[in-house]
Amino acid sequence: MALSTGTKAPEFTLKQKTADGLKDVSLADTLGEKSTVLLFFPFAFTSVCQEELCSVSGGFEEYDKLNAAVYGISCDSPFAQEAFAKAVGITIPLLADYNHEVCAAYDVKYGDLLGFQGVSKRSAFVINPAGDITYAWSSDDPHDLPPFDEIKAALA
Repeated sequence: MALSTGTKAPEFTLKQKTADGLKDVSLADTLGEKSTVLLFFPFAFTSVCQEELCSVSGGFEEYDKLNAAVYGISCDSPFAQEAFAKAVGITIPLLADYNHEVCAAYDVKYGDLLGFQGVSKRSAFVINPAGDITYAWSSDDPHDLPPFDEIKAALA
């Protein structure tokens, strides 16, 4: 069961691959300044994940107007995530939870998905500037997309 609303969001530091190399990104980077949306997704280079992340990238100005930072998180390597982002036009930062620690901390880890252990469930969290989870959604079906209207409403 994913962490619920009202829970303090677990802190993390993950790697993002940028043109300049690997960069550490922490939840603390946005706390106190803006809300944070975490979009956990199972795998890079899959159609539903592409649809989700391209949709958010294409409508990012809505999240920006709501003073929110948005991150995609999967257990893929940062190098695979960078190639995925470049190949399909994803512009939001993708963070590598390669050691499966953050998906475990947020309790959104599959026991088994297609024979792969510890893959992130498709999940969404909104975290307010104080670090509290104000919206939580998670699906056991990797084909389900997050309810983006609910996420935006939680940011308003």
